[in-house]
Amino acid sequence: MTQSPRYHHGDLHDTLLQEANTLLNEQGIEGLSLRKLAERAGVSRTAPYHHFRDKNALLCALAAQAFAQLDTIIEHQLEAAASKPDIQAFVVEYLRFATENPEQYELMFGRTIWKSGNPTDDLKAVAYRSFRRYAEGLQPLVKGRLPTDTDPLRVAQASWATIHGLCKLFIDGVYVNRDDMEAVSQQAVSLIMAALK
Repeated sequence: MTQSPRYHHGDLHDTLLQEANTLLNEQGIEGLSLRKLAERAGVSRTAPYHHFRDKNALLCALAAQAFAQLDTIIEHQLEAAASKPDIQAFVVEYLRFATENPEQYELMFGRTIWKSGNPTDDLKAVAYRSFRRYAEGLQPLVKGRLPTDTDPLRVAQASWATIHGLCKLFIDGVYVNRDDMEAVSQQAVSLIMAALK
C-alpha cells in the first residue's frame, strides 16, 4: 500500500524539515538520513535531494532553523528590553530552549557540522547574527562597568560560554534536575553581574 504524502503542494521543504526534526529527536544525528526522511514524509527517495544536496546540507538547514529560534529568544529578552535587558530571564529561557531541544542544540554547536562537516553560508549567517545580537543586547549591561581596556566582545564570548556550559552539563546528564540547573544558572548570572560591578 502506498503511503499518502503528508504535505500540500509547494510546502515539501517545510514538511521535510519538520519530519527531519522528528527523526533527529527519535534517532539522533547518526540515525537521520535522506532515505529515512523520504520514507517518513511519504515521498520518493529522490525528492529530498531537490531540497538538500546531501545529509550535511539537511543538518545545516536544521541547525539554521534552530538558530533562528534562538535568535528570536535573544531579540525578545535582550534587544526588546532596550536599556535594561533581563539577563536572568534570558538565561532561563536559553536553558529551557537547549534542554527541550537537545538534539538540535547539539547540532547547532557540535562538531558534526562545525568541525567534521561543512557549514553552509546560510547557517553561518544566522549563527553569527545570533551571537552578534547577543553581544549587542549585552552592551547596556556592561556599559560603564568595565575597565577601559576591556573588550566587550570578550565579555560577550565568556558569558555565552558560561551559559553554553550550563546547557551541556544538563543535556549530557551531569545535572538531571531542572530546578538545580536553574539555581545554578541564577548563580552564574550573579557571578557575571558581580564581576561587572
